Parts: sequence; C-alpha cells; structure tokens
Amino acid sequence: MKIGILGVGHIGKTLTQRLSAAGHDVKVANSRGPHTIEADVLSSGGRAVTAAEAAADVDVVILSIPLIRLPQVAPLIAAVPADTAVVDTSNYYPARDGRIEAIDAGQTESLWVTEHLGRPIAKAWNAIGSHSFATKDRPAGSPGRIAVPVAADRDQDRQAAMALVEDTGFDAFHAGTLADSWRQQPGAPCYCTDLTREEMPDALAAAEAERLPRRRDLAVAAVQERVGDATTNPEAKYIVRLNRALFM
Repeated sequence: MKIGILGVGHIGKTLTQRLSAAGHDVKVANSRGPHTIEADVLSSGGRAVTAAEAAADVDVVILSIPLIRLPQVAPLIAAVPADTAVVDTSNYYPARDGRIEAIDAGQTESLWVTEHLGRPIAKAWNAIGSHSFATKDRPAGSPGRIAVPVAADRDQDRQAAMALVEDTGFDAFHAGTLADSWRQQPGAPCYCTDLTREEMPDALAAAEAERLPRRRDLAVAAVQERVGDATTNPEAKYIVRLNRALFM
C-alpha cells in the first residue's frame, strides 16, 4: 500500500519503520519539516516529506499526533479522497490535551475526532503502549502474540487498518464500530495491558464507560508519582502491570 503518516512520536516512528520493512511505500511528516525527521525513523525505507505530501496520493493516511492537534489537520484531511482510509492512533489525556468538554461529558473520543475531521476514520494502535509496540511484535501464529483492537464504521477502513496492524507484528482484532471504540480508550481493560486475541473479547465486554476517566487519571497520577514529572516514561513493565491492576 501507499501510506502517509503524520507524526513521528513513539508510535509514528515505529509505524514508519515497521510498515516500510513490510514492503509498503511509506511517506512520513511532522509539524517541523522533513529535515527534522531523524535517520533512524527512515531506517527501513520511509521517506521524509511535508504534511501535504504525506497525505497526497496514498491508500491510507495514519494520524499519529496528539488528539488535541487533530482539528489542525482537518483542512489537509479534507483534501484526501473519500475512498482513502484514515486511521487515528490518538487518545485523550486531559493533562496533555486540556479539558475537552464533549469528551468529558461522555462523547466517545473517536466520534469527537470524526466530527472535527469531517470524515470517517478507523481507530487502531491507540491501545498498545509505545514500548510494547516497538519491542513485542511477533510473526503471525506465534504463541502469546499481542492483539490490537481496531474499530471503524466503514468496512474498507477496518480492512485496511487490520491488514496494517498484522503487518506491524500484532493480531488485529475487530472491535466493532466507532461508537463502540470507548471500550479501547484509556482506562479500559484492553488499554495497554498486552492481551492476546483470546483474551481480548472478555476485556472489551468488561469495559464500563463511567469508570474509564477515573481509572485513566489514577494511572496518570501513579506514573507521575513514580517518575516525578508528566513527561518521563517509566519502565515499560511497570506500565503494563499498573494498567492491569487498575483497569482489569
């Protein structure tokens, strides 16, 4: 596939490397210009381009930027053909994004995104931690292979996202529609808990919408207490243990 990726944070970097290595034609952009994208991001064949170039003439656009910045790329996404799949990897964290009234009132994050982009999306790679994503990929059929939930309203978006999840080394799991995607938001049992395909159905079913924000905020507070600030990531094993303890 021809893929454009906006964002080269922890998830965007791994997406660029993994999907390029899988044989896809990958263009990647950030907000600071192609000359600022480091060589290791492009080590598997991805090409650094402008944001406009990344979204042009591709089969899939992947948005790997903070949720609060998604409305800023809406004009760019408006120019993307309707049959191009747009995949969003973001999550809502008030400590980073500021308070978003609609989401705080219960609107599913993915539906907020579709409203601000003005088009359907698929939700994928939001429910796996960046360290697990970078280090725990396995070939298809491997015992204990981690599953990644994928939600979408359009079959074509879901199929594209699920195929690419498989190409990044994880089991793609059909998690329902965008209205259902709250079940893979921060605070949910499947969120960054490294579950297998067999464990995923029970985790999705066990999610309780009203408890997600509280659990999300408890996890953020625990991480900040451990590392002393809001920007440093703690050790990866701690994150999975913490989320399993709080969310499951």
